[in-house]
Amino acid sequence: MSLLQQTIDAIEPQSQEYRKLAEERILDLTMPRWALGRVLDLAVDLAGMTRSLHPQVRQKNIVLMAGDHAIIAEGVSDQPKEVTLQMIYNFVRRGAGINVLAANAGASVTVVDMGVDGCLQDLVDAGKIISKKIAYGANNFARGPAMTREQAIASIEAGIEVAKLLSPSTDIFGTGEMGIGNTTPSSAIIAVLTGTEDIASVVDRGAGLPSAKLPIKVDAIRRGIELNQPNPADGIDVLHKIGGYEIGGIAGLILGAAALKKPVVVDGFISTAGALIAHSLCPASAEYMIAAHGSMERGHHSMLKLLNKKPLLDLSLRLGEGTGAALAMNIVDAAVAVMTQMATFSSAGVTDKGL
Repeated sequence: MSLLQQTIDAIEPQSQEYRKLAEERILDLTMPRWALGRVLDLAVDLAGMTRSLHPQVRQKNIVLMAGDHAIIAEGVSDQPKEVTLQMIYNFVRRGAGINVLAANAGASVTVVDMGVDGCLQDLVDAGKIISKKIAYGANNFARGPAMTREQAIASIEAGIEVAKLLSPSTDIFGTGEMGIGNTTPSSAIIAVLTGTEDIASVVDRGAGLPSAKLPIKVDAIRRGIELNQPNPADGIDVLHKIGGYEIGGIAGLILGAAALKKPVVVDGFISTAGALIAHSLCPASAEYMIAAHGSMERGHHSMLKLLNKKPLLDLSLRLGEGTGAALAMNIVDAAVAVMTQMATFSSAGVTDKGL
C-alpha cells in the first residue's frame, strides 16, 4: 500500500466525545453563554482534533513549501523566477515577514524545497532547509501538464513525510509557501474544483501584477484548463495537470497532520489550493484544518466556501509565506488558554444565573 493511501486510511473525523466534553467545560466557565464566540468554537475544534481537553499547541511549526513555475513564461507575473531562490536565503537569514510574525507567535519556520528552479544544496548540507525536490520547477501548464501523475503523487507523499519528520517536535502545523507565479496554478485549481466558467472571477494580481496584465493571466489559465482537461473529481489529476510542487507538498502536509491528529493552520490563497487538493483526496482532512484568514486574492472566498471554513482573521493580507497562519496562531493560543485556564462557576464561587 502506498504512503498516500496509508495516510488517507489513517485519517479519522474529530472526536465527538471530546467535542462534547469541551462544550460542557466551556458552558461552565465564568462568562455569559458562548460569550467569546468563535474563539470558543475553535477551542471545541481543537479538543476534537487532539482528543484532549488540554490541547497541546505550544510547539508550533510553519512549514514553508517552495517551488517554481514555468507558467511565468506566459507573462502571468512581473517578478522573475530568481526571486524564489533569493527569498529562500532571506527566510534562512530570518529577514522575511514570516520570520518576524512566526517569532512573535512563538513558532518555528521550516523551509522545504519542493521544486525550486535552482540549487540550494549549500542550505541543505548546512541543515538550514529540507530538500524534497521533485523537479526544477513545474512545467508550463499552458503548453502541457504541469507535471506527471507520478510526480504529483510524489509531491503529496513528500509533504506527508515532512509532517511525520517534524511531528515529534510539533504540536500544531502552519502552512506557508514561496514560488513566483504560484497564484496562477492556484487560480486554475479553484476554477476547476468549483466549476467556475468565469475564470476572471478567481484571478487576481498575485505579487503585484499590474491590473492591465490580468487578462494575460486569465487567458493563460483558460488555455491551460482547456488543453489539459483536469478531472475535478480526481485531485491528483488536477495537481498533475495544472498544479505546482509546493501545492502538492502543502496538500501532503495537511494529510499527514490529519493522520497524526494534529491541527494545521492553513494560510492564504496558495495554501488553500493545497488544502483543496487534500480535501478532494480525503474530505475528513478538513476537520483538522483551521482557516487562518481571508486573503485579498479574488477567489479565496470561494475556496473557503468549498471547504466549509470561516477564516479567523480578515486583515486584507496578500503576502503569503505563512504570515496569516502565524498571526492566527495567536488566536489558537487564546482559545486553548480560555478553555483550560478560566475559572468555572463552581470553582470561583460565582452564581450561575443562566448566563
